[in-house]
Amino acid sequence: MTAPVPAGKDDRNPGSGRRPIVVGLDPDPARRTAPAWAADEAARRRLPLRLVHVEGVPTPGDRRTAVPPSWEGWNEALHEAGKKVLEEAAEFVTARHPGLEVDTLLAEGDPVWTLCEQSRDATSLVLGSHHLSRRQEVFGSASIALPVMARTHCPLVVVPEPEHITQDPPYYVVGVDGSERSAAAVDVAFEEAALRGAGLRALLVWEHGPLRVFDERGPQEESRRLLSEIVAGRHARYPEVDLHHEVVAGHPVQVLTEASEHALGLVVGTRGRGGFAGMLLGSVSQGVLHHARCPVIAVPTHG
Repeated sequence: MTAPVPAGKDDRNPGSGRRPIVVGLDPDPARRTAPAWAADEAARRRLPLRLVHVEGVPTPGDRRTAVPPSWEGWNEALHEAGKKVLEEAAEFVTARHPGLEVDTLLAEGDPVWTLCEQSRDATSLVLGSHHLSRRQEVFGSASIALPVMARTHCPLVVVPEPEHITQDPPYYVVGVDGSERSAAAVDVAFEEAALRGAGLRALLVWEHGPLRVFDERGPQEESRRLLSEIVAGRHARYPEVDLHHEVVAGHPVQVLTEASEHALGLVVGTRGRGGFAGMLLGSVSQGVLHHARCPVIAVPTHG
């Protein structure tokens, strides 16, 4: 594989950094939405694309023959299957973008650790998810997306299967709570919107506490002031982005997922905490992973 090339990143020049877009592959060849999203993003930013498949280790429950093979035979079978996953994915993304710079990594072990290590020198880390039921975890029973979201060093993009329907004109949605982490999410949201020629809806969700106060005007006005301050300087940097910002009453997860139903993506910070009761983007970012039908971009502050 080609080693990552650490480089500074100029937000206004997509090609100035060479940190790759990294995508973790699902072994099911029918699930191609995540690598397609990652390939499109890499081509748009003129960055390399890294395909990662973590094959794990053989377990006694992984018996594919009547007679259990040796450990070496098990390991070789997993290795060959992993190489096939990577080869088919590489063919898929290069057919989609023939000039794309692509490298592959076949790893063995814990997928969460491997992907988080890859995120250290990545522009973004992309995973797929399929919503089977509300009780099942994101990205299958292994719940890869949630622990990766807690430890990633770059923005994590979780792309749902199947591909959702977007609205014209295109737009992104970003959740704001006034924290440093949500400010980082706003930065990423403006950058993505500018790259896609899309609009941006910045939402600060004002949630009632257990007891509704008689005069809600003060907290709502403070929320509007906070939201305006956060987006003002960033909009000046990206004047081409059609910006709409509003304070909405309700539950953050419900409001954000409904607002982003036909969006290009929903951007949230991770583990952020605002100045008002209920605005905790840590729980919100986990909630939208389960309920959103568009790509979710979770942005860590340190990323």
